[in-house]
Amino acid sequence: MRKMRRFAALGAAAVLAAGALTGCGGSGGSSGGSSTPTTTQAAAGGDQSADNSNAGGSADAGVEKIDLVFSHINAETHTWHKLAMKFKELIEEKSGGNITVTIYPNNQLGSEIETVQSAIAGMGDCDIVLTGESMQTYVEELGIIGMPYAITSDEHMDAVLNGEVGKELDELMLSAGLRNLGAIRRGPRNITSNKEIHSPDDLQGFIIRTPESSMIMAAFEAMGAKPTPMAFSEIFTSLQQGVIHGQENPLANIYDASLFEVQDYVIESEHLRAWVYMAISEARFSSFSPAAQAMIMECATEAIDYEHELFLEEEATLKATLEEKGMTFIEVDQTPFKEKAVAGVLNVLSDRQKAIYDKIVAADPAA
Repeated sequence: MRKMRRFAALGAAAVLAAGALTGCGGSGGSSGGSSTPTTTQAAAGGDQSADNSNAGGSADAGVEKIDLVFSHINAETHTWHKLAMKFKELIEEKSGGNITVTIYPNNQLGSEIETVQSAIAGMGDCDIVLTGESMQTYVEELGIIGMPYAITSDEHMDAVLNGEVGKELDELMLSAGLRNLGAIRRGPRNITSNKEIHSPDDLQGFIIRTPESSMIMAAFEAMGAKPTPMAFSEIFTSLQQGVIHGQENPLANIYDASLFEVQDYVIESEHLRAWVYMAISEARFSSFSPAAQAMIMECATEAIDYEHELFLEEEATLKATLEEKGMTFIEVDQTPFKEKAVAGVLNVLSDRQKAIYDKIVAADPAA
């Protein structure tokens, strides 16, 4: 039944997406695998048809019964999954079991784009997603999240997310049909390869997997590489078979996807510092009572804070862990990478994207 409803939701959302941009960001995998939770998730999510009125925590008569579906693209070892589990734990406890959450990690309900479409449709087949620059499919300005070298530091990212630009992006998310519950900061993206890369000259003819983001693709084209968009779930096999020479991702994704088994080098280009939003279907959210809405937002904030602490701890050890796995890190002068990448991307930005980019640059505390 869930699978049938998902196809209906995607069909409805496809109408909403008609005429949208063709570039889709993020690292979403292809639709695949079962749409049924794994054993671990089933145990965590439980049977949604069961009566949860006597679940742990004190029942809140002001919160109605709600079944939420939370989808993300990463493995159960990733901090994003731990965020989802913490959100589930918090809200099921605080609602006295009236609000339940079933989690589908690792592309089980489809790619990022597919689950975003389903959430926008608001049919309850997928309610909460983690998404970022791929939202340019619906609102082109949101693609600026994937602008290489736009964010220069963690302090800069905080200034953007907590300032006027952050409010503007929240409004744009809402106009697309998703309500932002909070931003999840990601580690900087680095290139991996099986050859040493020290400058953009070494990227000439280099076939690199990128997300389907027009900005990231334009950046690597400007550096001389041959960007090839594909689903995150296809990277390992494509590297193994030599279809691509390398890829780019945060260290956490490099580790979780075991790319150390098929790649020798991490080139510290740090070409993109970005974030994803924990977002909920506005159609669904607006149908809930004010008490339920407040509880969802409160638990999301707590879960995101929890994930950020895990993220910081993990980031501090990931480099050493990957080195132990056999990867060699190459420190590079990022200036020539930045100059070529930014020049290339500025050529593909729309006027509306350029306006937000200028605001992001101006928000840098170090400027």
